[in-house]
Amino acid sequence: MQRILIIQTAFIGDVVLATGLVEKLHQYYPDAEIDILVRKGNEGMFQQHPFLHEVLIWQKQQNKYKHLWKLLWQIRQRQYDLVVNVQRFAATGLLTAFSGASVTVGFDKNPFSWLFTRKIKHRISTAAAPLHEYQRNHELIAFCTDDNPAKPKLYPTAADKEKVGPYMNGRYVCIAPASVWFTKQFPAVKWIELIKALPDNLGVYLIGAPGDKQLCDEMIAACPGKAITNLCGQLGFLASAALMKGAVMNYVNDSAPMHFASSVDAPVTAVYCSTIPSFGFGPLSSQSHIVEVPTALDCRPCGLHGQTACPKGHFNCAMQIQTGQLLTVLS
Repeated sequence: MQRILIIQTAFIGDVVLATGLVEKLHQYYPDAEIDILVRKGNEGMFQQHPFLHEVLIWQKQQNKYKHLWKLLWQIRQRQYDLVVNVQRFAATGLLTAFSGASVTVGFDKNPFSWLFTRKIKHRISTAAAPLHEYQRNHELIAFCTDDNPAKPKLYPTAADKEKVGPYMNGRYVCIAPASVWFTKQFPAVKWIELIKALPDNLGVYLIGAPGDKQLCDEMIAACPGKAITNLCGQLGFLASAALMKGAVMNYVNDSAPMHFASSVDAPVTAVYCSTIPSFGFGPLSSQSHIVEVPTALDCRPCGLHGQTACPKGHFNCAMQIQTGQLLTVLS
């Protein structure tokens, strides 16, 4: 097998979890040229990746379908031996089915899966039969590797490490307080309670996207006297991962920064509000902690991906989490 393409054009966290496929395929086919297709904006996590030959980019926000056809032409020109499609949507299914590859594989829920040479049953993770996303992804390539999935991994460059080097003097924690979904985001008032309770000898770095800067500025204003630095929008994906690697602890929501921590085996505490770990997207670091509401709620979970507001109006799955639960992981 000489040329392989992995397709994952979903959001950041999903792409991080798909990197386990790169690790495993390189292990079995070290001389193969492995490419990955991601949506525009996610290519930054693959700078100088040691096992990737090329990163293909789908511009989904501008001339989406025109660019899709251009991608299909590019993919056919490359004459892949294997195309692995992690997604279950028609657009990437079309790319896979008509890629011209000798072997095409994807999940059976993809509308074009009937045209793939191999289709794999998409199994849902449950509390009774837990299945992490990286394990589910691996089922796509078990036929040409083995039954042991590789964990996701990112590779911060020397430049990324140099950029965050000045911040890594002394002991510190990173907090990624924001999430796209309201019911996945631990409320700012609760993050503020945590910051105020942290030992004074710990520095605090707030990390996130440029759009998270205002939230973090408001959190800093509410914590006078604390050594807090707002780094939102100042660090790329790989630099953020490098900073998290050196932290005493990383506090995150059930969102992409949790997977960044997993990708570099950084210590992490994941706060779950409306979602639950048994959905299959939990932390994978060797030092991982999960914090949830201490008592069962009949309304939790209220959805797989989070919601724009609490359906019940009280948001107890977040508000009833105690600061002490978050501090215990530091002892």
